[in-house]
Amino acid sequence: MSNPFSDNVSKERLWERHQALARIGATVTGGVNRLALSDEDFAACRRLIEWGRSFGMLESRDEVGNVFLRLCGTDSSAAPVVSGSHLDSQPTGGKYDGVYGVLAALEACESIAASRVPLRRSIDVVAWMNEEGSRFAPGMMGSAVFAGARTLAEIKAVKDATGVSVAEALDKAATALADVPLRALGGVPFAYVEAHIEQGPVLERLGKTIGVVSGIQGKRTFRVVVEGEAAHAGTSLRSERKDALLAATAMVGALIEHIHDEEDVVKFTIGQFTVTPNAPSVVPSGVTFSIDLRHPDSDVLRKLGDAIDGICQQNAAPCRVDVKELSTAMSLDFPDHMRQRIDSAAARLGISKFELYSAAGHDARYLHGVCPSGMVFIPCHLGITHNEAESITPDDAFAGARVLAEVLSELAQLES
Repeated sequence: MSNPFSDNVSKERLWERHQALARIGATVTGGVNRLALSDEDFAACRRLIEWGRSFGMLESRDEVGNVFLRLCGTDSSAAPVVSGSHLDSQPTGGKYDGVYGVLAALEACESIAASRVPLRRSIDVVAWMNEEGSRFAPGMMGSAVFAGARTLAEIKAVKDATGVSVAEALDKAATALADVPLRALGGVPFAYVEAHIEQGPVLERLGKTIGVVSGIQGKRTFRVVVEGEAAHAGTSLRSERKDALLAATAMVGALIEHIHDEEDVVKFTIGQFTVTPNAPSVVPSGVTFSIDLRHPDSDVLRKLGDAIDGICQQNAAPCRVDVKELSTAMSLDFPDHMRQRIDSAAARLGISKFELYSAAGHDARYLHGVCPSGMVFIPCHLGITHNEAESITPDDAFAGARVLAEVLSELAQLES
């Protein structure tokens, strides 16, 4: 059966583009370090724009640093279909997290353009700014501001570990992409579809190629700041010390005990732990640590998260502690009709599929709040991700892009 919109997807071109982007910010051990709003991030956006221009897509950017490429439809007044993900990475990230969603959308559009079949709605490929949150916290800034969940002023005030603000980094982005037209911030797409590597082992274990994502589990993030008092390690008495590190470890121990569940469903992570002044012979005067809490049941997530401040306060003495919640996102389910479109596209193409929940967060979380949204997963070897050993296959990448091309073209032909 001929499928004009997906028949021109090129496995070789899609794979070569992945490897080309992987060289921008490449690490010596085969991964990628391409932080949000860095020179490497700008270079990746530049390369993406060049590829889009090569077959007639029109580039634009918005004030929050999101980059768009448009495949124009026949009705310029119709809301566009949007697809993409992100180009930024963790400091020791892999080659495919986020990037796959952007390049699969680009490849889908190139295949659709090659079909020469006119579509009513435009299709926008997007690279969202700072999905990872590894340089500026919290993550998903670009999609959150686009969807109206955060304000531009709010995220501009955030600073990285070196004191550089998002506002300053966005000024650099405006200079680096000065020739790219500025578009209005926000909007209401007709629909949003995000392709992504699974970041889990389920599809590979089951021998399935396409994951029809049913929803995204909830997540709450916190920053805990413990204030003690510096003192000489050799002369200060234990009874008189205000050791921020001991207080912080007491908090961590109590949190682990409270949040532990035998079913191993709760995901509780302290991924960042900073000690001040971090000197061998000085009692620590301060500790800052992060908390990443996730659960698919919003009621459980709410209950566990609400207990964090009290537990930290109970274990702070003789120090002081301040707990700030950085982001809250309850669990969500994607619309049935979006899931069905993805399922049907895979079936038409004869590609195996399986419905599953996303344990990781994605920009689709915020787009879900403004338009019908869905996600397409492809397998990720052993579920390894946020790791330089992250791996996918060219065949799976190809299959996912074909499904995406079918779904995007179908949505772009709809009247309403």
